[in-house]
Amino acid sequence: MNPQRLETSRLFNRFGFGPRPGEYAQALIDGTTETRKKLLTVPAIDVGAAAVKEPEITDLGKRPELNTAEIAPFVVAIRSQTQQLILWWLDRMAASDNGLTEKMTWFWHGHWATSIEKIKHPLPMYKQNKTLRAHSLGNFTDMTKAMLNDGALQFWLDGQENTIKAPNENLGRELMELFVLGVNKYTEDDVKNISRVLTGYQVSRNGDVAINQNRRDKGSVTLLGRTASFTGDSLSEFLTSRDEAATFIAERLWYRFISSTETMPSSFTAKKAFADRNIAAAVMAMASDSAMRDKKNDMVKAPVEWFISVCRALELTPSNLKSSPKLINYLTKLGQVPFSPPSVGGWPAGEAWLSSATAQYRIEFATWLIAQSDLRVLKELPVEQRIEKSADWLGVAEWSPRTQTALGTSTNNPQQFALLALCSPEYIVNA
Repeated sequence: MNPQRLETSRLFNRFGFGPRPGEYAQALIDGTTETRKKLLTVPAIDVGAAAVKEPEITDLGKRPELNTAEIAPFVVAIRSQTQQLILWWLDRMAASDNGLTEKMTWFWHGHWATSIEKIKHPLPMYKQNKTLRAHSLGNFTDMTKAMLNDGALQFWLDGQENTIKAPNENLGRELMELFVLGVNKYTEDDVKNISRVLTGYQVSRNGDVAINQNRRDKGSVTLLGRTASFTGDSLSEFLTSRDEAATFIAERLWYRFISSTETMPSSFTAKKAFADRNIAAAVMAMASDSAMRDKKNDMVKAPVEWFISVCRALELTPSNLKSSPKLINYLTKLGQVPFSPPSVGGWPAGEAWLSSATAQYRIEFATWLIAQSDLRVLKELPVEQRIEKSADWLGVAEWSPRTQTALGTSTNNPQQFALLALCSPEYIVNA
């Protein structure tokens, strides 16, 4: 396999959502150094993303009582706003000229996993998405402070139920285990004490957070060997400054961007680059790391990543597809819908996305999408060059002999050719 093609494919698919037509071929001309710089340099204004109209997400008020005249229109409004929210983010992913910000927002959504299934109201989820985007390539300590003041996360982990008289340990435990430090980096006494620090938070219906001093425990606690009277901000600074935090975030980056099967080596440069908790520096180091060029570090595209890469290749806009409910239903069948992670641990990775059932759903989904594209790029490729040139169109490093044979049976049938290519192992798995 050509090393440049491999690394270029990985850069497009791991730090964005795949190339648009022509981008991969141009990147091969530019070289990997220039391509890496271009893909990891966020513009002051992303024209494509900025063109996506903001959704109309409002406070719909208190949920009406069952069996009242108001409940039906309320439920319809909730569904409508939730659908708007999902389509808005999918459109941003597909339309971005530089995909890094949306890809990192997507990564952090899975890291600080919060689901609308429990939150119920779209507005707090919309606000959380804005917060994640604002901090997606910033300082991790600042992000942690912001997330402790995020209404959706607080409600998701029962933070508003944590009072001095009735401590709730959910948020404190997950803050250490899943968000900042990692598994087995604390004791049960630490859980009890961090929960005392996090008392008093209250969340309004629209996602705003306030601290009720009458419900807050202001006493000193001993946490991870340090005794102090912490606030949310000082707690964030203390936790994120620990070496365990640097290791844990480096491991999360490795798992989601490099390999979900191989163990992170001690030489992984992202950890050192994360020394001052600069997320952008860690991402740049990761993109330049030798692991990016190691053949064994392949990654299965998660359903949303696969869908967006298909939209970019086929020049489709998610919100303009024939049926938004059908689109969301396809993503549901594949097991991944934005704003609905299955648990606080986020979505799985790797081979968890590969099964006979998902393979069939993916074929049905791809067929539906192809029918809505004019396949302009594919049809412009000379028939005798379609197999070779389609790899550049889709940002595939190399077609296997088996896939080349399959594609060879459909060079005169653009729809069938596209279906075989988009559902091929080489497209679903970024080599």
